[in-house]
Amino acid sequence: MQGIVILFVIYLFFKIVNSIVKRITVKRCSLQTQHIIDKIIRYTGFIVIVFTVFHRLGIDISAMLGAAGIAGVAIGFAAQTSISNVISGLFVITERTFKINDIIEVSGTMGTVQSINLLSVILKTFDNQYVRIPNETIIKANLINYSQFPYRRVKTELRVAYGTDLRKLQTVLLDVAKNNAFVIADPAPSILWNTFSTSSIEFTLMAWTRVEDFIHLRNSLFIEIDEKLKQEHIVLPFPQFDIHFKDGQRCLSMNGLQ
Repeated sequence: MQGIVILFVIYLFFKIVNSIVKRITVKRCSLQTQHIIDKIIRYTGFIVIVFTVFHRLGIDISAMLGAAGIAGVAIGFAAQTSISNVISGLFVITERTFKINDIIEVSGTMGTVQSINLLSVILKTFDNQYVRIPNETIIKANLINYSQFPYRRVKTELRVAYGTDLRKLQTVLLDVAKNNAFVIADPAPSILWNTFSTSSIEFTLMAWTRVEDFIHLRNSLFIEIDEKLKQEHIVLPFPQFDIHFKDGQRCLSMNGLQ
């Protein structure tokens, strides 16, 4: 009975400590730091309870620690990948390249950071999938953090037919961007003329928005550009097929290929 009371007191002690620490860190630390501190307190409490149980049962803890050390060496060789992920996890945590709730992309996988652990980082993709990425992959791969800065650029790639009044087109599209509710004034929208291709003139309309409005701007701008170009009778070129009949045979050509 006394042992149960001792275990309950230890559990209650760490529970109170965890609660106090949460109140202190909630306003001073990021979610990532709070998450790590919470896990440290929980693991420490668990270890103390386990050692207390062993002590109450009369088990020699020092002998167990010696055996654990020998076993640890053997396990270490068998779990090199896990150890590598743990070491990488320490770099991920200390480097602070991203934090919980940031939107990141790693090796083609994009999602919102749910948790940062010693072995892996957990992402929730935009189609509601649970993705676990090992920390070693995080360290080695090119990582994009879309939430690092408050603003993000939206690029809309377009092409127009030869003969289009480019000055008029530029004025029309910049007016569309400037009047969009999600576009910020600074940096101002701009157009980059890319190339004179085989059948069209290619360019990119660029506008800046807040990170949280990225999707809204991309979709609304797409629709508004289409509507405005129709109003101004500006033609967007499209691939055309030419069918030629010769000597009773049919030949299909596209872009000069037959």
